[in-house]
Amino acid sequence: MESAEPMRPTFTPTDSPMDILVKLSRYYGGDPDFVVAGGGNTSMKTEDVLHVKASGVALASIEASGFVALGRKNLSDLLKEEPAKDAAAREERVKQGMLAARVKKDTALRPSVEAILHHILPGRFVVHTHSTHAGALACCQEGERLAREWFGDEVLWVSYVDPGFLLARAVAQALSDYRSRTGRGCPEAVLLQNHGLIVAGDEPQTILRRTDRVVGRIRAQIDLTSRENVFGAVTRLESDRVRQSIEVIAPALRALLADGPQLKVVTFDDSDATLSLAGGSEGRSMALIGPMAPDQIVYAGAFPLWFEPPEQETEDAVISALREEIAKHARTLGFPPKVVVVRGLGLFAAGDDFQSADIARQMYRSVIDVMALAGRLGGVHPMTETSRRFIEGWEAEAHRRATLSGSRSVGRAAGKVTVVTGAAQGFGLEISQGLAAQGAHVALTDINAEGVERTARQICDRFGGRRAMGLIMDVTSMSSIAEGIHRIVRMYGGFDVFISNAGVLTAGSVKTQSEKEFDFVTDVNYKGYFRCVQHAAPVLAVQHKALPTYTSDIIQINSKSGLAGSNRNGAYAGGKFGGIGLTQSFALELIEDGIKVNAVCPGNFFDGPLWSDPEHGLFVQYLRSGKIPGAKTVEDVRRAYEARVPMRRGCTTADVLKAIYYLMEQQYETGQAVPVTGGQIMLH
Repeated sequence: MESAEPMRPTFTPTDSPMDILVKLSRYYGGDPDFVVAGGGNTSMKTEDVLHVKASGVALASIEASGFVALGRKNLSDLLKEEPAKDAAAREERVKQGMLAARVKKDTALRPSVEAILHHILPGRFVVHTHSTHAGALACCQEGERLAREWFGDEVLWVSYVDPGFLLARAVAQALSDYRSRTGRGCPEAVLLQNHGLIVAGDEPQTILRRTDRVVGRIRAQIDLTSRENVFGAVTRLESDRVRQSIEVIAPALRALLADGPQLKVVTFDDSDATLSLAGGSEGRSMALIGPMAPDQIVYAGAFPLWFEPPEQETEDAVISALREEIAKHARTLGFPPKVVVVRGLGLFAAGDDFQSADIARQMYRSVIDVMALAGRLGGVHPMTETSRRFIEGWEAEAHRRATLSGSRSVGRAAGKVTVVTGAAQGFGLEISQGLAAQGAHVALTDINAEGVERTARQICDRFGGRRAMGLIMDVTSMSSIAEGIHRIVRMYGGFDVFISNAGVLTAGSVKTQSEKEFDFVTDVNYKGYFRCVQHAAPVLAVQHKALPTYTSDIIQINSKSGLAGSNRNGAYAGGKFGGIGLTQSFALELIEDGIKVNAVCPGNFFDGPLWSDPEHGLFVQYLRSGKIPGAKTVEDVRRAYEARVPMRRGCTTADVLKAIYYLMEQQYETGQAVPVTGGQIMLH
C-alpha cells in the first residue's frame, strides 16, 4: 500500500455521534487499503434524520460540514416509489427526491448516491469502504461461494446491481430475505459484488471489530493461496531505455491527451505492483478484461490504454504510435484514456492537474492489487458492459468526480507546469510563490534542498493537490540538472515554462578579483543557463512535436547588468551580457520546437538577500569595497543606489512577475531582453 496505516481512532464519553462519525470516516478514508480518492461512504442516523457523506467529499479529511442531513421519512417514501423503466428518468427522479429530502434546503452539497442504502441499513453508524482484500473477494469468479464457505450467515452477499436506487432496493430485499432465512436482525457485513464492503453498528467499536474480523479472515484465506504473479512472468524494459522512454512518453501524453490549449498533467508509476502487470506476460489481457468496480470507471476509466512501444523507438515513431492508439481508444470507448500502461515500463495517469492525475494513478494501482488478489482466488470477475455503460453515463457519478477534482485553476499561469531554478530565496522563491498563486504547478529547484522543500510544502498546504515540489538542482552540474528534470517529468509529465533564475554575485575589481571567483560567477550565471536549456529543451520539444500548435517558454532572469556595464562587478555583468547572447541564439534555434526564449532584466532587488543579507549582501560588499565614495553605512549605500533609479525604488518580485506573464502570454515575441528597471536602463 502507498502509506502507513492511519492511527486507530479513540473515542471518549464526550464525543457526540457526529464526532464519532468524523473519526470513523477519517480513519478508513485515510487508509488506501480501504478508500481511494472520493470513494467510500459513511453515515450516522437518528430516528428522523440521516447524516450522510456529501457526494465527492473525501473521507480522509472530512469535517462535520461535509455531511448532508436528510429527512428519513422522505427517503422511505422515495424508496416506495415504482421506478421508471427509463434509467435516465429514474435517476433524475431519485436525484430530485434526495435533494428535496435535505433538511437544509440552502446547502449546495448533494448527498451520496447511496443515501437510501444507508437509510435502510440497521445500526446508527454505517461505513461503506472499498477494502482491497474485500474487493478481491467481491471481484473474483467464485466470490459468492467463497463468502458463504468462509463466513456462512455472518456476511450477506449481494450480486452486482447498479449503484443508487436499484442497489438500495436490492439490499432491502436481500436483508428481508436474510431475516426470514436466519432469524437474525442483520449480518456482520454486507459484501457487494464488484463494489465494496458495508459494515453497520450502533457503536463505533462494533464497526471496527466487524471490519477487522471480515477483512482479516479474507486476508488470511488469501495468504493460504499461491503467491505466484497472476499476471504471468515479468519482463522489464532494459534499464538504459527506461529514462529515455519516460522522458518521451510522459511529455507526449501531456500534449496528445490535451482537450484544450493547456496540456495535461501526467504522473508516472513504476512500483513493483504496477510492473507486475505492465511487465507480465498476461498483463495486457488482464488490463483489458474490464472494470472491477464503479470507482475505477469514475476516476481511472473503464479500460486503460495498453501501449506497446514500437521496435523503432525513435521519438517520432513513439509519438506517432501513441497518437494512433489514443485515437483508437477514443473511437472504441468514446473517451480518451486516463491511464496508459506501457509494456515493461509502468503506467502513466493523466488529469487536468496533479490531484486528478494522481487520483487516477492511485485508483488504478488499487485495481491492480484487487486483480492480483482476485486472481489468486481463482480468477477475476469484471463488471458487465451494460453495467459499465450505466456508470459512464450516470450524471451522479460525473458530479462526484467533478466535485472531488474541483474546477480548473484560474490565474495568469493557470494549468501551466513551471520550473524555477534558484528558488530557495530571493526572486526565485517569490516568483515560485507568485506562479502558484496564479494557478501554476511549480517545481522549485536549488542547491538548498531544505529551503525549496519547505517552500513547496507551504505552497501545497495553501493550494493543495501537490501543486509544488522541491528538489535539489545544481546548475553547475549536468548530472544534477538531468536528474532534476527527470524527477519533474515523472511527477508532472513535463513542464511548460522553465525559468532560469539561479545566479550568484561576487563583487570585485578587475584589478584584484581572483580567477577562482571569476570562474565561479561565470560557471553559475552563464554556463548554468546553457546547461539548463540543454536539458529542458528536449522535453519541451517533445510536447510541441506531439501538438504542433503548442508553444512553451524558457525565461532567463537576467539583470540590468546584462544591458549595461557594472563598475567593479565585471564577472557578474559579463556573465549576464553573455546570457543575453545565449537568449538570442537559443531563440533562433529553438523556435522550430515551439520554444520561445526570452530574458527579463530586473533592476536591483534591494529587499532580497542578494542585496540585504547582513553578512554577504551587496550593500555590505559594496560598503567594504568602497564602491560608493563617502558611504559610511549600509543605508548610505542603499540610498545611493535608490537615487540612481528614476522611480526612486528598487525592483520587486511583482514587477518581475508581470514581465514573466507578458512573455508567457505573448505568442509573437522571442529573443528579447525585457528591462524592468524603473527607468534606470532604457533600450536604444
